[in-house]
Amino acid sequence: MSEDANWRRRSSRRLRIVDAFIIIWAVVGAFLIRFGMDSESTTAGQDVPYVWLSVVLAAAWWFMLGAWNSRQSRILGSGPDEYKRVAAASLWLFGIIAIVSYVFRIDTARGYVGLALPVGLLGLLLGRWLIRQHLSIKRGQGRSMSRLLLLGGPGAVAHLAASLHGAKHAGYLPVAAYIPGADAGTSVEPQSGLRIVGNKSDPQSIVNALEACGADAVAVSAGVQLHPQTLRHLGWELAARNIGLIMAPALTDIAGPRIHTQQVAGLPLIHVTTPTLEGGQRVAKRLFDVAAAGILLAIVSPAMILVALLIKLDSRGPILFRQERVGMEGNHFFMIKFRSMVIDAERRRAELEQANEGSGPLFKMKNDPRVTRLGAILRRFSVDELPQLLNILSGSMSLVGPRPPLPREVEAYESDVRRRLLVKPGLTGLWQVSGRSNLSWQDSVRLDLYYVENWSLAGDLVIILRTARAVFGRAGAY
Repeated sequence: MSEDANWRRRSSRRLRIVDAFIIIWAVVGAFLIRFGMDSESTTAGQDVPYVWLSVVLAAAWWFMLGAWNSRQSRILGSGPDEYKRVAAASLWLFGIIAIVSYVFRIDTARGYVGLALPVGLLGLLLGRWLIRQHLSIKRGQGRSMSRLLLLGGPGAVAHLAASLHGAKHAGYLPVAAYIPGADAGTSVEPQSGLRIVGNKSDPQSIVNALEACGADAVAVSAGVQLHPQTLRHLGWELAARNIGLIMAPALTDIAGPRIHTQQVAGLPLIHVTTPTLEGGQRVAKRLFDVAAAGILLAIVSPAMILVALLIKLDSRGPILFRQERVGMEGNHFFMIKFRSMVIDAERRRAELEQANEGSGPLFKMKNDPRVTRLGAILRRFSVDELPQLLNILSGSMSLVGPRPPLPREVEAYESDVRRRLLVKPGLTGLWQVSGRSNLSWQDSVRLDLYYVENWSLAGDLVIILRTARAVFGRAGAY
């Protein structure tokens, strides 16, 4: 418990220091750029010196970040909440400044405010990102994490434990399980390997088990055999001890924007909206695809010409490779890539079936003998996929989407996997930024279905930004 409190205090103190440094840097920098060193004669309306205005602005900005709870340990290291709160606090502050300046007729220099806000906000977001990277490294080592007691049914506890272990950057470490109604002779939950520290259904027994295992929060999962009144009393007991209570409903792969909470008769009802990609959303995605693909094609066309010449010099055969793929709603199209294999690669595939390292219907080999010398380099940096920008312009593909499958793969799809075909396949996607060929078939399907269920334009932008990191990281590229 003390170790957990220490990391929380250290993180909060580090954030306060970094925020103060960035705010002072932005405000002082904006002042010097706008007014120079002659601060004595520089005043805003009502004879307010800009020096004092800068001091008030910096202090107010720093306190606003705290008022918006942007330094809470709960939101550090994972998810967009931290960045949203930093942006909201900053925009609210400058909105208040604009209103006050108008009401009291304070003629605030637009260049000063217009420079301090974007520079300071960008600096704050960058500072938070750097701290998040440092925290993620520590959490990957099992440090700076919240220790959780998982409360629920056996299957639900095992699923929650596996999910949290797979997302260590979120900062939750399951340390024990509490399964009401479990056999008293069972000491270990078989699927997760967590020690079972109790099986009674009264709040005091749960609190005693919590203190015994040294957890600092309770995560209530699905399948818990507790009366709602018991959960209510448990919440009171935990609140009295300043211990967190986390509810983990049986909802998987549902993005935050689709979840809405409504209070009805004291019950927090969770509404899950139906995902749709039609009408205005479909038009917006198509316009974004055309604009982005056109710009990228104009930028990389000289490099594509050079690659084409190198392919021609490296090995015998055509420059481009055309392959039939399955697109949206099961429509077939020909995807084009730079050729990275020998010309008889498809014929030789049957000879290599026994060496297949892919899972499910996928065929993958880390050291595929059909790949040319130049092709290995092109694949490592995903340069072979650049001609697919032409597929995007033609409308058969999107910039972001599920992996474009082969017809033989689609024939092996189960009914739920066919939901991948509800949207256009993408040049990049969650599969690209989450491990590429290192992914199992199940993980690839899960990521593609998550994208289909939770599509958003903002999500596409995040995936595009993460793609550059994945390409240069080269993990899973073969």
